Amino acid sequence: MSQRSEGVGVEKSSGVRLSEVIAAVSLGADLGLGQPMEHVLRSCVIATRFARHLEVSDDDLETTYWVTLLVTVGCTGVSYELTPLFGDDIAWRSRWHDVGPSALSQLRYHLGRAGNDRSTADRLRVRADLMRTGMRAVQDSLIAHCHVSGRLGDRVGLDPRISEALGQTFTRWDGKGIPRGLGGDRIVLPMQLCQMADGIEVWHREEGIQGAVDRVRAGAGTFFDPSLVEAWDRAAAEVLESLADESSWNAVIAAEPRPRPPLTEPELDAALEVVADYADLKSPWFSGHSRGVAHLAATAARHAGLPEADVTTLRRAALLHDLGRNGVPNSIWDKPGPLTEAEMERAQLHAYYTDRIVRRAGGLAHLAPIASAAHERAEGSGYPRGIAGNTIPVLGRILEAADAYHAMLEPRPHRAAMSKQEAARELRDMARAGTLRGDAVDWVLAAAGHARRRKAIAPAGLTPREIEVLARVARGATVRDVGDQLGIAAKTAGNHVERIYTKIGASSRAEATMFAMQHGLLDTL
Repeated sequence: MSQRSEGVGVEKSSGVRLSEVIAAVSLGADLGLGQPMEHVLRSCVIATRFARHLEVSDDDLETTYWVTLLVTVGCTGVSYELTPLFGDDIAWRSRWHDVGPSALSQLRYHLGRAGNDRSTADRLRVRADLMRTGMRAVQDSLIAHCHVSGRLGDRVGLDPRISEALGQTFTRWDGKGIPRGLGGDRIVLPMQLCQMADGIEVWHREEGIQGAVDRVRAGAGTFFDPSLVEAWDRAAAEVLESLADESSWNAVIAAEPRPRPPLTEPELDAALEVVADYADLKSPWFSGHSRGVAHLAATAARHAGLPEADVTTLRRAALLHDLGRNGVPNSIWDKPGPLTEAEMERAQLHAYYTDRIVRRAGGLAHLAPIASAAHERAEGSGYPRGIAGNTIPVLGRILEAADAYHAMLEPRPHRAAMSKQEAARELRDMARAGTLRGDAVDWVLAAAGHARRRKAIAPAGLTPREIEVLARVARGATVRDVGDQLGIAAKTAGNHVERIYTKIGASSRAEATMFAMQHGLLDTL
């Protein structure tokens, strides 16, 4: 992404750096690896510190930084293909660092995981196919992983040497990695440092400094260059010092070689579109979902008459709203039948993961409450926090409706796509039931090209007059007060109150007040 110099016509700075955007993506990649969040960030700190210790060239230092941030992101793009082989793709990746260098160790690990979620007959078939083809499916997926990581780097405007280095992600010093035969000094130094740092972070976290030293030594001549292993022996204590005591996020942002200026506003929008595409790569069922929701939500916000700044904020949050999907295995996302209760619980965690990722993401953190609200519901039945009513940000309410509508138009493993008319009816039913805000539903349906209804959809099917009465009752008005204020008979006012209580399932003023607050109905006065 090109940066413009100061002058006439210069685009406004967003205040967000490219390193922050890529670091946020790396947090999502951690989830897909089955590693604690900030594994990649700490790996990046280790790699750049070690590179500085070795006094590498400026180009190699910069390449090491970006390669280490991007090296794991390709995993999400191949999860769909790996799930039929290994079931839970996250569990399969989670212990890669424990696998020894011998061909037998590698084979034993993969065959031990293959077909674990299948019947005995299917498990044997999967394992036989892997052996018959020489693990070709695994090799193909790892090559695709490299290409996805490299393409992402290209799309955000990084130097081509970054994507070239990422093509060597699964190489080994002894030439027995992927591509086969590529080893020794033909592996670029930044990738060698990245590979070491990736393992070192895990080993240091689990076994301490000495464990990280011993594990690297064990890989000398197979995984790693023996001369780099010797250098690591001398540098380990210095490089790992204070690693656990400082913010990995701050350390990574501060460590950027040749720091780039913040992205312009259009550049940030383009970068977040890349992030949205990355999130949707998790499964073909999601392809294009995040962009579609972002466009629909932004258009709905304009129908609502919101300021353009709010429209931009909502669109950016919508582009990020499914970034946490990487933390849920494809064995759940791609399941053709209904999910079990345990699987549903795990699937719902993706909204929580999105919140965790975006809240940590520096200049993007303000988008977290909106992005994570996509699956909240007006009456409190949603997730991840189960918030309701006005507790959900206004922009979040629009995102809820936009996400629900757009998802209905898309096929899923367990159902066909709905027509626009069917989705509109479903969304209006959700508004009548109080699950979604009626005004947000109206704005989203208008944005989707549906005819605007003369009357806004209200929760529980309340009429505008009933909403007016409810708001007054919630403010403490008696039936007689309501009649006087609205110029109607007390008996008529009483009839209104009875119908309201029946519709919303309330038996007291306190319950009615809670309903009114939950659904934002007190704004009418």
